[in-house]
Amino acid sequence: MSEHGGKVLEAARSYFLGEVRPRAEDIDLDSEALRSALRGLCERGLMALRRPQEYGGPALDEEEFRAFQELSAQASGSLSFLMTQHQSAVSMIAKSANEGLKRELLPKMANGERLLGIAFSQLRRPGPPLLAARPVDGGNELEGTIPWITGWTFFPEFIVGATLPSGEAVFGLMPFENAKRGDAELRFSEPMKLAAMESALTVSARVTRWKLREEDTLFVRPADWAKTNDLTNIVLQGHFALGCAMAGLHLVELAYEKKGSETLREAHSALMGEIEACRKAAFEAQEASGEVTTDRKLELRAWAIDLAVRCAHAAIAATGGQANSLRHPAQRIYREALVYTVSAQTPAIMEATLRRLMGRGKEAQ
Repeated sequence: MSEHGGKVLEAARSYFLGEVRPRAEDIDLDSEALRSALRGLCERGLMALRRPQEYGGPALDEEEFRAFQELSAQASGSLSFLMTQHQSAVSMIAKSANEGLKRELLPKMANGERLLGIAFSQLRRPGPPLLAARPVDGGNELEGTIPWITGWTFFPEFIVGATLPSGEAVFGLMPFENAKRGDAELRFSEPMKLAAMESALTVSARVTRWKLREEDTLFVRPADWAKTNDLTNIVLQGHFALGCAMAGLHLVELAYEKKGSETLREAHSALMGEIEACRKAAFEAQEASGEVTTDRKLELRAWAIDLAVRCAHAAIAATGGQANSLRHPAQRIYREALVYTVSAQTPAIMEATLRRLMGRGKEAQ
């Protein structure tokens, strides 16, 4: 870890665990509390951690950034989920050949002067494109639906992905508000009712003849981009689940301090050892095979998911009946484990998750 990266992570740790975690229940249930927590990240310049140095940095390396993601999920799933949309937008813009957009946006993305969401889950859906792009003079005309966009009222704009007639995907900026330009229109739904992370305000959208201008376009990617991107991040996405597992273990530790049960201490020690082993193996697997998908990476993603659910369940068992309260952290963490089970899920990840669950049943027989 670099000296600069260490300082960034120490600032993040202080904020996430010292200021965000004590308010996590409010943040989970109240969008205004989440807005305040997001503002805190902006004030600390922590919203563009993969930004290249020439645009202001800090350009954290892979291991440093994954440690940051784990810390965020340990403190608050809603804040982590919301913040990650913008951090992903930073990385996408940094990879664009549109130098004008990079110069305009990147210097303003660490402190919240420009905040962006992302919306390209529609590219994962099989069958006819949900959001189609048709080349026109000066850009592409978009038509269709966007099933999932997080950050309504948080982000004034977002990066959208749409499918071209060639099967390739074009990406660019769109306003994140209801808008009408002649016969072109953007219409967003009411925020969805969700079991977890609802305060991040996820909506869907209907797009009618909306022109994505060339100057607002980031890049065009191959037809299989979404699948390839998901495969590349198989292990890396698991760090959110490990953060959730750490959140559950924090409650087990608090229960031990209160109740003094030796079983609680043993459970905390055993599960912590397992988290550390999974984290170490994840970094080793990524270093060994890079962006290549391997059975080992799938196993590690399933292990991280398993740990999130088990540690959240351990927090409930350690807490007792209080965990049934909507405002108890054990209940929130258990719901967040649900999200990390299915977030960026591919068929291969689903199968690996189920195989691990079936394997645990066989071990008990």
